[in-house]
Amino acid sequence: QVQLVESGGGLVQPGGSLRLSCAASGIIFSGKTVAWYRQAPGKQRDLVASITAGGVTNYADSVKGRFTISRDNAKNTVFLQMNSLKPEDTAVYYCNSPGSWAFISGYWGQGTQVTVSA
Repeated sequence: QVQLVESGGGLVQPGGSLRLSCAASGIIFSGKTVAWYRQAPGKQRDLVASITAGGVTNYADSVKGRFTISRDNAKNTVFLQMNSLKPEDTAVYYCNSPGSWAFISGYWGQGTQVTVSA
């Protein structure tokens, strides 16, 4: 069974940092693009960052220069280093692999809550 377990969220002050982790089972990340998404209350789930199997990264304009996505294929894990956090970054953060059966089927993990507030 597919499992995506996000962790590392929490409450942080503006300007602070968090490192999110996504551990997967039932999905092999190696050879696949992996991505982070976020969803704020009342808003749709948006793409935040992605990394291809070859290590090419892409970021939403709102986070570019502040967030860094990385992966550890040996641990089947993807990370999101978030620096210079802003209140607008407050959301539930999810990981997934676009094109995977889990993604196509609409499966998402529980997400991890990130709250940026003074």
